[in-house]
Amino acid sequence: MSPSAGVTRSTLRQQIADALRDEVLAGRLPPGREFTVKQIAEQYGVSATPVREALFDLSAQGLLASDQHRGFQVREFTVADYRAMAEARALVVEGLFRDPAERVAVRPEGLASIRRRAAEAVRAAKGGDLDVLIGYDLRFWRELGQFVLNPYIADFLTRLRVQAWVFAVHRLRRDGMDENVLWFGHEELVEAIARGDREQVHAEMRSYYGHVLAWADRLEAREAEGNAEGNAEGSADGPPGPGSAIPPESPGHCA
Repeated sequence: MSPSAGVTRSTLRQQIADALRDEVLAGRLPPGREFTVKQIAEQYGVSATPVREALFDLSAQGLLASDQHRGFQVREFTVADYRAMAEARALVVEGLFRDPAERVAVRPEGLASIRRRAAEAVRAAKGGDLDVLIGYDLRFWRELGQFVLNPYIADFLTRLRVQAWVFAVHRLRRDGMDENVLWFGHEELVEAIARGDREQVHAEMRSYYGHVLAWADRLEAREAEGNAEGNAEGSADGPPGPGSAIPPESPGHCA
């Protein structure tokens, strides 16, 4: 294989991965949706090899689950997963700012772009524009991550943020967005980081995680109520008679 062919395939692999990630984040590929390498290759009019590589890349990022017999499936994150994501990010960020001089290097030339991302994210959140919000929010956190001196930590935080949006997007489209769900503190956080105000950074992050966990509590309560109603309806209907088909359990979410 020539060097140019290798570059082309690598670029195509990334383009396919980016396109599919955007589809998942937009909610157009919902959790549980199954597909094969062949289906994606035909959709994009490309060979199977870069598609297979792109799908394995997304699996490694935790966005897809793979099965050698059934192909790939958009991963279903539960409320428990979402809580764990928030806890992991909180612990890492707290560690970063415990002694920021050793772990974080704020570059003044990068702040202007981050401030723009913050302002656009807040504007989109208040306007209820979910697609725009996701894009600016991910850029905001990714650019903040460039201040983290350890690139592995920065990559970990970015992946968790993407996974959190995969969990959230279809729920927000179903339930709507308001100030009880969305966090509007992007601008306050970046200014605290710019000042080197460690205490305010922690305060803003506590506000952020408070929103996350409060929403998780409400989702848990709703799903528990839905499960209780479903069980009550099943009991009222009585057991299935001879020859009746018992439907498989729906995936649901852990309470």
